[in-house]
Amino acid sequence: MTTELLDIALLILRVVVGGTLFAHGAQKAFGWWGGPGPSGWTAAIAKMGFRPAPLFAAISIGAELAGSLLVLGLLTSLAGLALIGQVVVIIGTAHFAKGFWNRDGGYEFALSLLGGIVALTLAGPGSISIDAAMGLEVAPVLRVAAVVVGVAGGLGTLLLQRLVTRPAG
Repeated sequence: MTTELLDIALLILRVVVGGTLFAHGAQKAFGWWGGPGPSGWTAAIAKMGFRPAPLFAAISIGAELAGSLLVLGLLTSLAGLALIGQVVVIIGTAHFAKGFWNRDGGYEFALSLLGGIVALTLAGPGSISIDAAMGLEVAPVLRVAAVVVGVAGGLGTLLLQRLVTRPAG
């Protein structure tokens, strides 16, 4: 594959994956496209057992809005880290128990997004990006670290949520 085709492929992946996650964040942040808006999302977060709900709602909204950074190819590794953590939490909280298939509410779709985010974080944004235009090259070891920290942050958040919602006894 030529460098030009690879850069176009990375751009397409950034726009589709980042745009999808940004749209989900905009539903929560602004109530766009039939979304719950901030108060509805905070109530949903509370129902899922995250405490303090306003903090976790703000973190999840911010993480998904980082999809816009992925689209632009701006601070790509940092955006990837945040989005990886967010999607790990989404899978663990809302989809894993329902099995693989999306038709049953499973994690198929979220896993596809996660794969795209991990691939972009590891590969970098390509030359058609703000990172490239600004010379913000991230060393491969730091891109791998972003993936590891994102996964660990997501799993840590799930563990914290389970500990907070565990019945006393």
